[in-house]
Amino acid sequence: MSLYAVINPATGETVKEYPTATNAEIQAAVASADAAFKEWNKSPLTHRVKLLERVAELYTERRDELSAIVTREMGKPIFQAQIEVDIVASIYRYYADKGPAFLEDEELEVAAGGKAVVRKEGLGVLLGIMPWNFPYYQVARFAAPNLMNGNTILLKHAPQCPESALAMEQIFVDAGAPIGAYINVFATNEQVADIIADPRVQGVSLTGSERAGSAVAEIAGRNLKKVVLELGGSDPFLVLDSADVDQAATHALFGRFGNTGQACNAAKRIIVADAVYDQFVEKFLTAVSSVKVGDPTEADTFMGPLSSVAARDSLAAQVDDAVTKGATVLTGGNPIEQPGAWFQPTVLAGVTEDMRAFSEELFGPVAVLHRVASEDEAVELANNSVYGLGAVVQSTDASKAQEIANRLATGMVYINEAPGTAAELPFGGIKRSGVGRELGKYGMEEFVNRKLIRTGK
Repeated sequence: MSLYAVINPATGETVKEYPTATNAEIQAAVASADAAFKEWNKSPLTHRVKLLERVAELYTERRDELSAIVTREMGKPIFQAQIEVDIVASIYRYYADKGPAFLEDEELEVAAGGKAVVRKEGLGVLLGIMPWNFPYYQVARFAAPNLMNGNTILLKHAPQCPESALAMEQIFVDAGAPIGAYINVFATNEQVADIIADPRVQGVSLTGSERAGSAVAEIAGRNLKKVVLELGGSDPFLVLDSADVDQAATHALFGRFGNTGQACNAAKRIIVADAVYDQFVEKFLTAVSSVKVGDPTEADTFMGPLSSVAARDSLAAQVDDAVTKGATVLTGGNPIEQPGAWFQPTVLAGVTEDMRAFSEELFGPVAVLHRVASEDEAVELANNSVYGLGAVVQSTDASKAQEIANRLATGMVYINEAPGTAAELPFGGIKRSGVGRELGKYGMEEFVNRKLIRTGK
């Protein structure tokens, strides 16, 4: 079987296979992107704005087609796929609108007199290594700011996503992007290593697993290349004793089970104050029981299959480990016995440090509940993780929520809402959740040359 293939996780059917690139094709792609950079980096900002605006328009025009592709590739419920396409269009529009201002010269105060400015310019060819869980969104938050910067893009997508990868490349062609400005490559891991090492390539951005991030960072480090890494997460969701419990239960439901739980910033560890624990659990379990699991092509399906049978089996092993060691299954707990990669919406309680579910990322529809006696215990438990991507705080006491947010060791905190994203909000974490930021103005600042231009008196 080909490395790149559409395998419908709802049925297990192999829909279509795609050949991997030859070494000659990889070299041609790098050369084309490098040649394009020399012109694109000198192009007027108005040209870049026009390209991103047209890309946004094409995503909107092709919304139904693009949504159907990812539902077929990785099982995303169709209404969530449509929301993803809408977010992607908003990201391209955001950088078309705000990008020129982000690139304006920054004038510095000079003690010795004269003048000094910092000018932001593109670095060159960038490699993006993207995951399957948000096939369009992950690409947009890398490609949009960097094309605005004047960089050119080589895009290596996940093996599960060849159809969406080609659809994105076609959008750039149809939008009038210069030849070589955005190129999709169906590369192997060995070819990826060669691309990173190529002197024409100036940086690499990866969204994926901790293991993949470590491997890419090692290669990039040896070759002195800039990296941005958005890796795993085991995000805490804190329900304080001052929380609106009904609202907290709803936010926890969407935060944990959206995208079938396959999100790095999902609410994976739900930490609940003792005073409201029983009330929260009752409402949360009621909400979970209402989740429609089924055909992801149907508009009212909330949860589809996992992305693959391998992903389902990996999640099942983590749950089984917890149950064997004494955790309690409050609902679910097992794969759904039918063709495809299905797993029940699951809630675990009584998870302890000797269980894999305590420290490992659960990348699927499994929530872990923790009961705590104090805010200090809640914060300590929340920070007791090798990850530091995001967190949620639920509280009707605004000052208390801010205080707790300040104590959390994460790159993002959301107060009184489910974890989410928006074009203007920086996304990224600390610790083993990665390095660097995407989106917002910070997404423009990772892969630029901040050139100092000094003029004497």
